[in-house]
Amino acid sequence: CLRADIGRRDVMTIALVTGAAGLVGAAAVKHFAERGMDVVGIDNDMRKSFFGEAASTAWNRDLLLRTVPRYRHEDIDIRDKDRIDSLFAEFGAEIAVVIHTAAQPSHDWAANDPFTDFTINANGTLILLEAFRAHCPDAVFLNMSTNKVYGDAPNELPLIEEDTRWSLDPSHPFAENGIDETMSIDTSVHSLFGVSKAAGDLLVQEYGRNFGFKTACFRGGCLTGPAHSGAQLHGFLAYLARCAVTGTPYTIFGYKGKQVRDNLHSDDLAEAFWAVYENPRAGEIYNMGGGTYANCSVLEAITLCEEITGRPMEWSLDDENRTGDHIWYISDLGRFQDHYPAWAPKYTMESMTREIIEALQNRLG
Repeated sequence: CLRADIGRRDVMTIALVTGAAGLVGAAAVKHFAERGMDVVGIDNDMRKSFFGEAASTAWNRDLLLRTVPRYRHEDIDIRDKDRIDSLFAEFGAEIAVVIHTAAQPSHDWAANDPFTDFTINANGTLILLEAFRAHCPDAVFLNMSTNKVYGDAPNELPLIEEDTRWSLDPSHPFAENGIDETMSIDTSVHSLFGVSKAAGDLLVQEYGRNFGFKTACFRGGCLTGPAHSGAQLHGFLAYLARCAVTGTPYTIFGYKGKQVRDNLHSDDLAEAFWAVYENPRAGEIYNMGGGTYANCSVLEAITLCEEITGRPMEWSLDDENRTGDHIWYISDLGRFQDHYPAWAPKYTMESMTREIIEALQNRLG
């Protein structure tokens, strides 16, 4: 525990955030703290173990401790059942919301160590849900899932190759607004990461639908922002921006670099968390990304980085795509916006990429 001055309360005032020093977790910490809540963060910097020193979140943990009043940090592995249960028991019904963003997040890494991947993404989620059920069942449980629960099913959509990107045939129902939650998670190649995240996603749904708890799964596209410790195996836009700033060669994996991703800023996602916290439902799922508002191909993102930095990038194409990777994925935000009509993404591709690059330039010198 790096700070322990959060006092006891008689009402629900605590947000408990897993993966608190990561991109999404840190945004949630700041967002909920700014609205008057005490925040308990759980993060043991496994991102450093996954992806190396450059991906460490220690700098962001230290920043939160310096800048967020009444933030308490716990260096706990979410697979440690006894310590997780003890932490939940300490605060009990004072916990108003659990925001679960901790994960092993990479396709490629999962293939090399499936056991660790599954125990973090599936077993860790179950441990949290059981602690939630035992100690704060009236709270809200928000789970950061992924669009990879759909496997490569999106690649079966009718796609059209254009100069800089793949596009969906305009006659298809998903063409106007993107992929919605009716996309099947079955009979597709997921990658082992997609499988472990699907298991956690289904658990969170089940605790909502079976037990009536207030839960929601956010099936994220590419999530990004200046706090992202991007690495080659995870964090597409942040890692690309880092390569642009440092002059590091960048490798595109497959699909001619024309694969399309929607991108959502972590602050926009934290706003979505708050909307659900204020008006929760049971067992919900939401596709969550930049949607039609903010998306790009890898080639288009490279061009954007070059325009912002004012210098060309060194990049190459590896013809082999990653297992289960999407060719075209844009999230349909309609279900979430039907439930929470006041929410909409604020960051464009240009504004979020510029912010990431400027933050990297300041941090790396």
